[in-house]
Amino acid sequence: MSHVAVENVHGLDQQLAVLDLNSAEGIPGRRYIPPHLRNKEGPKNDGGGWNAPKDMAYNSFGGRSDRGKSSFFNDRGSSNRGRYERGGFGGGGNSRWGEDSREEEDWSKPLPPNERQEHELFAASNTGINFEKYDDIPVEATGQNCPQHIESFQDLEMGEIIMGNIALSRYTRPTPVQKYAIPIIKSKRDLMACAQTGSGKTAAFLLPVLSQIYTEGPGEALQAAKNSAQENGKYGRRKQYPISLVLAPTRELALQIYDEARKFAYRSLVRPCVVYGGADIGQQIRDLERGCHLLVATPGRLVDMMERGKIGMDYCNYLVLDEADRMLDMGFEPQIRRIVEQDTMPPKGLRQTMMFSATFPKEIQILARDFLEEYIFLAVGRVGSTSENITQKVVWVEENDKRSFLLDLLNATVIPSEVQDNTGENVEKPGKESLTLVFVETKKGADALEDFLYREGYACTSIHGDRSQRDREEALHQFRSGRCPILVATAVAARGLDISNVKHVINFDLPSDIEEYVHRIGRTGRVGNLGLATSFFNDKNGNITKDLLDILVEAKQEVPSWLESLAYEHQHKSSTRGRSKRFSGGFGARDYRQTSNSTSSGGFGSRGGRSTGGHGGNRGFGGGGFGNFYSSDGYGGNYSQVDWWGN
Repeated sequence: MSHVAVENVHGLDQQLAVLDLNSAEGIPGRRYIPPHLRNKEGPKNDGGGWNAPKDMAYNSFGGRSDRGKSSFFNDRGSSNRGRYERGGFGGGGNSRWGEDSREEEDWSKPLPPNERQEHELFAASNTGINFEKYDDIPVEATGQNCPQHIESFQDLEMGEIIMGNIALSRYTRPTPVQKYAIPIIKSKRDLMACAQTGSGKTAAFLLPVLSQIYTEGPGEALQAAKNSAQENGKYGRRKQYPISLVLAPTRELALQIYDEARKFAYRSLVRPCVVYGGADIGQQIRDLERGCHLLVATPGRLVDMMERGKIGMDYCNYLVLDEADRMLDMGFEPQIRRIVEQDTMPPKGLRQTMMFSATFPKEIQILARDFLEEYIFLAVGRVGSTSENITQKVVWVEENDKRSFLLDLLNATVIPSEVQDNTGENVEKPGKESLTLVFVETKKGADALEDFLYREGYACTSIHGDRSQRDREEALHQFRSGRCPILVATAVAARGLDISNVKHVINFDLPSDIEEYVHRIGRTGRVGNLGLATSFFNDKNGNITKDLLDILVEAKQEVPSWLESLAYEHQHKSSTRGRSKRFSGGFGARDYRQTSNSTSSGGFGSRGGRSTGGHGGNRGFGGGGFGNFYSSDGYGGNYSQVDWWGN
């Protein structure tokens, strides 16, 4: 395909930019004129090691409109912004911030279809058999003047492009979080949404945000990008001004959201981009320079791009934080404040801010107020509270018996790889149809367990923070495709990853807080499919006994008698911290504004007197930052031994 050639061209552009061809006699921004065409002799460049004869090389790239030598480069136009004029790169005609002719184009009209791209984007989408049960899920929306929820996608005018892409994605009806979130976002309200894992949160924010961008067009952002291109000359830096920004805590989740965004931006002039750490930044910059209207990013790499002057937040009207509780408690808070509050992003009130997650502890809600204006809190009961999509089993396994117990479990569900090899193609299918995800607490533990399973003859792979980005992507690919039907993972994979056909989640090491447990088991039983979650429990997990019991009871699961007696002992031994019945009424969280009128019993101290160091109270928020957040609060053990993200 022609991608290779195109990539190469970007490489040439980079080299030419380094040669500083756009400053003629020291005046920046003028078009480059080859020496033999100048009135007086300027500094000579010999083409920086190009083998081609000098004027040939200049003619291919030069600014003269009568170039005939290279038809490929000729296509790229001859004005300052000419090389962004074409829509023909991989995006199936998704535009760059194009020429003036683009300006008057109607952003709400779909572009012609592209069959190859359509097949690539929409080939794999499925919903499970228990999808109908989603209708029984309780939903609670609190806040001033909540807009009316919708019952079908047709109830709301979202424009031709979005409706076409919804049909291509084979979405027949909105999930509960979509029924409520889409009208709230369409009516330009800020939103904090707490909905169970696997319930369609990504589409719940992408659909209305993209729909609004199509309706309103690019606005001033288009002109700003053009001005930046003119100021910097033809090969200078082009600063991009995205209209919408989606922040995600992990690289894998950012890529997943980006893939969804590409689906819903199909046949439109909107061009989604993704930037994340661990991958080649040059490649990402070149991709950005082709235009970027919707940006999906991890915070660290985004700050880097902003400091390099590649991205400006001046016209960012829509800010989405996915897995927001993880973003604010992982130590990302300073970077998010840097992006949102200390740069050129419009302040809250002018921009629209949305936060999504499956769990929203009260402390995080209080922290999130800084970013939201008169928001609506949306709580959607977890599927587990109304249907039994995920069967949860807790078994007592001593630390040194865990491996042999795991082998017994896998023998019952997974075919070892030798057997697969012997029987040839026929048995490959079960591997792909039923994937097993094994969660461990430490990176060393993940490597050791993967090694053990490999020696036992299982096709498995692992993913954790110490593996390079390339290895992580390769591992995920092998797992998704069923070549390695067992994935050993630390919490990196626990957030937001949507892998269809995960039939079994095994908590080899139980996490030390219950939110993490909810996210882990949520990797199975997604979008109405059935799933199984098995957890190995022993003396080390005493701190989540009570919360685990609550979740099992509420999801109508079988509760082992030893767990009940342990919880009873534990409750009487430790002073309760007022956190019993964590997920009240089947919700992943409650709007703290509803409960905070009574005195706060969560041990949160003086919530009213918010000190300048952070949020008052005894949770170690303020001064010391987030380092001591988990350990000082007894929020579920000490997190210090686990370096979650390998930072």
